[in-house]
Amino acid sequence: MDRQQGGGRTITLPGGPRVLSWASVVGKKEGQGPLADFFDLVGEEDSFGEKSWEKAETAMQKKALSLALDKAGLAPGAVDCLLAGDLLNQCIGSAFAAREHGRPFLGLYGACSTMAESLALAALLTGGGFLERAAAVTSSHFCSAERQYRTPLEYGGQRPPTAQWTVTGAGCALVGREGEGPRIIHVTLGRVVDLGVKDANNMGAAMAPAAADTILSHLADTGRKPSDYDLIVTGDLGSLGLELLGELLREAGLDLPNLADCGALIYDRQGQDVHCGGSGCGCSAAVLCGFLLGGLAGGKWRRLLFCGTGALLSPTSTQQGESIPGICHAVALEGGKT
Repeated sequence: MDRQQGGGRTITLPGGPRVLSWASVVGKKEGQGPLADFFDLVGEEDSFGEKSWEKAETAMQKKALSLALDKAGLAPGAVDCLLAGDLLNQCIGSAFAAREHGRPFLGLYGACSTMAESLALAALLTGGGFLERAAAVTSSHFCSAERQYRTPLEYGGQRPPTAQWTVTGAGCALVGREGEGPRIIHVTLGRVVDLGVKDANNMGAAMAPAAADTILSHLADTGRKPSDYDLIVTGDLGSLGLELLGELLREAGLDLPNLADCGALIYDRQGQDVHCGGSGCGCSAAVLCGFLLGGLAGGKWRRLLFCGTGALLSPTSTQQGESIPGICHAVALEGGKT
């Protein structure tokens, strides 16, 4: 494992820890979108048989981990550590899911960047020889997020055009020091970037500067060109945030024709009422652990850069008039079994 010198933020993993298996669980609305065939499980109801939305989120995480373990032919005890997070206060969705499995647990919060954060840490811990296998798990739920961040569902408030729809979904990626599956070759750690956006209904604009910062840093650290990747995909900027990111990169002299966004991919914006697209850390988790990793393993792409984006706000900071800091972590993956 090599640390970039000269202030760089990218860590190179020469051994290339592997994504051994992956699984995604989503809600009914997500199962009606264009990526429906790539998800392992689509819930018939968003309650997933539970009595509260928060418990439903825990159920999604448990199911995603169980499915990933089954795919890899592993028992829960074969995982050295769970690296998991969600959007709920004190990460209760993840903590209660981890309680069921009885394995060492590191609760993470990176807002909507949590899937990339957990995957990056799993790669560093296994690639550095500290763990044999680790599970990166992330979730969000539309109803639990609305209740915590905005207003109760019964309120029926109207959302502005810049708003996004929090994805009901969970994803799990099992990462191992050795094995078969897509290889993780670089991790670029994000830093907090804040250009003063205060509109909590326009998180794409708040996160786009952090995405530009991390993508530019990754390319500078590694000496790679955008064309070295078949796809550079951000977490959940949505359509507006993706457009702003393109403008920021062009201002820096970089044109990315291979740029995409999980929030723009997961829904049919013409047929589903989602405004600017998907958000929530379950958005990039479900897309990564369904569509993207499946495409890498199947040969659709040879190499991709997964850039999870997060808006680091809370109801308290919004009520105090604070701006919305953004962050973006990037993980470079290569396909193939060898």
